[in-house]
This record gives sequence, C-alpha cells and structure tokens, in this order.
Amino acid sequence: MIDFKQEIANTISKVIEINANELKEYIEIPKDTKNGDYAFPCFRLAKELKKAPPVIAQEIKEKIEIDTNYIEKVEIAGGYLNFYVPKMKLAKEVLGEIAKQEQYGASDIGKGKNIVIDYSAPNIAKPFHIGHLRSTVIGAALYKIYKYLGYNVIGINHLGDYGTQFGKLIEGYRLWGNEYDIDKNPIEELTKIYVRINELCKKDENVLQACRDNFKKLEDGDEYCVTLWKKFRELSLQEFQKVYDLLGSEFDSWNGEAFYSDKMPEVIDILEKTGKLVESQGAMIIDLEEQGINTPCIIKKTNGSTTYATRDLAAILYRARTYDFDKALYVTSYEQVLHFKQVFEVAKLLGLDEKYTKGLEHVSFGMVLLPTGKMSTREGNIVKLEDLLQESMTRAKEIIEEKNPSLPNKEEISKKVGIGAIIFNDLANSRVKDEIFDWNQILNFQGETGPYIQYTYVRTQSVLEKAGIEKDELKIENVKVETLQDSYSQNIIKLLYNFNEILQQVTEKNEPSILSRYLIELAKAFSVFYNENKIMVEETDVRDSRLYLTYAVGKVLKMGAELLGMEMPAKM
Repeated sequence: MIDFKQEIANTISKVIEINANELKEYIEIPKDTKNGDYAFPCFRLAKELKKAPPVIAQEIKEKIEIDTNYIEKVEIAGGYLNFYVPKMKLAKEVLGEIAKQEQYGASDIGKGKNIVIDYSAPNIAKPFHIGHLRSTVIGAALYKIYKYLGYNVIGINHLGDYGTQFGKLIEGYRLWGNEYDIDKNPIEELTKIYVRINELCKKDENVLQACRDNFKKLEDGDEYCVTLWKKFRELSLQEFQKVYDLLGSEFDSWNGEAFYSDKMPEVIDILEKTGKLVESQGAMIIDLEEQGINTPCIIKKTNGSTTYATRDLAAILYRARTYDFDKALYVTSYEQVLHFKQVFEVAKLLGLDEKYTKGLEHVSFGMVLLPTGKMSTREGNIVKLEDLLQESMTRAKEIIEEKNPSLPNKEEISKKVGIGAIIFNDLANSRVKDEIFDWNQILNFQGETGPYIQYTYVRTQSVLEKAGIEKDELKIENVKVETLQDSYSQNIIKLLYNFNEILQQVTEKNEPSILSRYLIELAKAFSVFYNENKIMVEETDVRDSRLYLTYAVGKVLKMGAELLGMEMPAKM
C-alpha cells in the first residue's frame, strides 16, 4: 500500500536536503480534516534553517514539485504545510488492500526480531485478584500485536512461586494445617492461613524469624518445605487456569521465580568478580549512587537468602542466552519502578552484550482501585478476578435479557460481552493511569466501551445480512470509489488506512490504549456514516460500494478487538 507520509517526506526532502526518514517522523495527522490529510510543522526546522516557520512553509511550497499520484494540493496555515491526498486514490488503495489481505494491517516489520514479554505473574497460594488483571490483559494485547507485526514473541508467566511469603505459608500450615481443607478450596484456605500468619508475625518477632528461616530451608532443598511448596504451586495453578480460560490467555513459558533458584549462584559469582558486590549491615548489595539511584540493590539478605532482584537478574541472563531477545518487556505496576531501575542497572555488570541490556524495558501501569481504595492480601481486602469476570458475564446477560430477550445463544454472547467489557475497560486509557472500577461505565452499550465496539461490529454484520450479502459475494470489482467521496465515507477510509500505523505506534510505546482509542474512533465514524448515508439505495454502484465499506469496517473492528483479547459476537 502507498505510504503517503513517506511520499510527502520525499517531496519535501528534495528541496531542503534533510533526510526524508527524519522528515517523516515530523509529519502529523490533523485533528480537523479541514486542515488536510497530513500536516508538516515547519517550526521543527526553524532552528536549523534559521528562519521563521511561515517563511519556511512558503519557500517549501514554492519549490516542491507535486506528484498528483500522491498529493492533490498543498496549503499553508501559519507555520504548517497541509497536504491533501487524492481521495479516489486513497479509497482504491485501502479497499484494495482489505480485499487482498486476510490479515489486513499485518506486516513483517518485526521479522527476525525476538521479543520476550513477562506478564501476568500471579503469586502462588494467593488469590488471582483484580490487581493482576492489568498485567495479564496489557501483556496479552502486546503479545498479540507484536506477533501480528511479524515479531517472534515469547510470552512468559513469571509466577511468584518463591520468596519469604512461602516461609510464612509453610509456618502457618505447620501450625494450623489440620484446620483447613486446602485440597477443596486451595486459594481461599491458603489465603486464610496467610492472613492469620501475618497477624501473628506482627505480634511475635520469633514467628517472623521462623518464617524467614523456612524460606532459607526451602532454598536449601529441605524436604518438608519443598514438598509443601510443590503442593501449594500445583493447586494454585489449577485455580489460575480457570481465569486464563475465561480471558483466553496463553503463555509460551511458565517458568516462575523458583525456576531460577539454581541459576542465582552464577549471578552472585559474576557480581563478586566485578568487585561491586559488597557487604552492608550483614547483607550483600550493589551500590548504585553513581548511577543516580540512592537505594542499593540487595542481592543477598542478612540470613543468606536471595531477593526478587537476584532472581530477576538470573532470569535476564537465562533469557538472553535462551531467546537472544531484542527487547525484554516487564509488564508490572508502577510500584516496581525503582526495583526495575536497580535490576536493569545491575544487569550491566553481568557481562552481557549491550544489545540485551539496552533491550530491557519496564512497561509500568497504574493500579486498579476499588471505590474504597487499594487492596491488600495481607489484610484480606481483595476482589478475586474469577468472581469479577463471572459478575460481568451475569450483568451482561441481564442487560441482554432486558434489551433482546429472544436472542439465541445468550450464554455465549453474555460471556463475550462480559469478558470483552472488562478487557476493554482496562485497555481504554493510558496504562500509567490508575483505574477505578465502575460497573456503570464498563457495561454501557452507548459509551466508549467494549460493548459499544461489539455492538457496532454486530451492526455491520446485520447490514450485510439484511442486504443478503455473504462475505464471498462482496467483490472489490463492484466498488466505485467515486461514490465514496463524501466526508462520512472518507473519514472511515482514512481511519482504515491508518490501521497498520496505529499498531506500530502501540509497539513503539508499548501502549495498547492507542489501539483501543482507534477502535472507538472507527466505531463512531461508522455510526455517523450509517446515520447520514442510506446504504440500501436503488443505485447499484452506490449500494455495492457502501456495503463493501461496511464490510471493511466490520473486518477491521473484529481484527482490532481480537488483538486486544476481545471476542466479537455475531449478534447482540
């Protein structure tokens, strides 16, 4: 498909002798279509050319030679050059590509590049709660989108299956295990033990020390501790899988923290040889003050046990050797910003090629908050994710029963709508923002929500069904692009044209909300088109062209939603 941005950049480059690829980065898409299809901000060149932006704009306009295949006209607005592309050419390009490509918008831009994405990572023996939702759905969306763009992606569920909390659980189980039936309700019962042992630890320092000693025993391979740990892990994974089945989540690796227990000695040995690993108050640390980080990275605690940082460093070493990654993304909350700053800095001491340490990236996100505030497993104040998903499906079914009681397959549709609503709500806004959970917003069929996108998709299918058109009967040869020159059709065509660029922007910023907002804009544009342009008109050329445009919108809405992890219902 023609890259109009590139063509515009090439045209400008010929008269100001600045690299076209650099100029392409400056080109914007105006919010108001009256200002053209693309805008070049000349103030970006003011310093280099030592001229005022309006003067630069005028000089460029006077000198450039326009190829009418790519540029219809150029206008000046202040310090901007506004470019208009030929409408019919654009429509032909977009609809022709949609006809040709089963996976419209896919590319091989990532061919030969390996991306490791570490996401979800719930803690064994703790509830899979609403706080884990964000990591799971953000990571899953990035996984799918990178793959769609041709990258080789490895999705890793770095389970929280190691650490001091297991020392606490082991101690709690030793004290009160016969009071709880962990085989029947594993997570619920283990949570009760965890909350209870934390309360006791607050009151009795000796119990807290016993818990710490238990974890050291677990690291050293103590039979009793290892047997209990394995049981907690197996029972927990069975419960977690119920949530993953509902969300449609899959992983290529389930190697959690414990996997790296025998790989940490090598990390410690490498760090010791650098001379940077030093003793401080009984612990072994790396001082990072020279790197602008005031808090040292603890590698070994005072009792000799390892830390999250030690295990993450071992994971970096293992993943570099095993996956030869170009990027390694860590999808966790912004509460871990300092942790990953420390770990990524210390990773530079592991003797790895600079390619790997440059590719480390923390994809942070805000918290999911209840109206009452933050959750805490220790305090027993959590919302289980499985309960939340079931509640959403139930509420979706109630709405469907009210709006369309005769709808067949209500259970299946309620699941798609309910789960889709939760996923989209999480991905609708910038990931760094905190999210307050509001049912009234999430399942609103009229707002900027998952159900609205699903409803718009269903409407496109309904239009085609009423027209008696099957997918294989839609012929691009029947499309007359001159009938799609109105502003409502053109708005859709421009949005469809930008689909691949939107996906690239997602991977450049690791921000799925860019795709979410795009889908809302496309759904809105179709709603306006549907309301303003009658589709089933007598004039065959107009009808066939508008039907094809409707099909194209449905196709891209479905692809985009699936890349976010949502399923589209056929009816609603």
